[in-house]
Amino acid sequence: MLSEMIKPEFIQLGVEALDWEDAIRRSAEPLLNGGKITADYIEKIIETTQTLGPYIVVTKHVALPHAPTQCGALDLAMGITTLKNPVVSGNESNDPVKYLFCMSAKDSETHLESMAELVNLLSDQHFYQILDTAEKPMDILDYIIKTE
Repeated sequence: MLSEMIKPEFIQLGVEALDWEDAIRRSAEPLLNGGKITADYIEKIIETTQTLGPYIVVTKHVALPHAPTQCGALDLAMGITTLKNPVVSGNESNDPVKYLFCMSAKDSETHLESMAELVNLLSDQHFYQILDTAEKPMDILDYIIKTE
């Protein structure tokens, strides 16, 4: 379940980022501090985005920073970061990015059910209202739990 991947300490609200690269670093920081990813994992996300373009921007205003498991994913986890000021990623049809869901998966299968849940949430306009108005991380996590 998606709620099992997300801890309150992995949710950050109103983060200030200078650009897309800074936004990725900031969104990954709680997972790094929580022992779910390595610093190399963050660098791989940035390197791959520089090489392939904004592959992590999955829908309007939403990025899903991630890298291959073998690049430093230590455990299954997801962080949620809302940005105070959206950033331009280079994905013209979905910019600017305001919400980042940084993900770590220890293999290629255990996260698939959670990803399906996230896709459903990303099609729920009320979820974006929750992201925009949340005063504390549990406001978001409670909503995710309620929808499961």
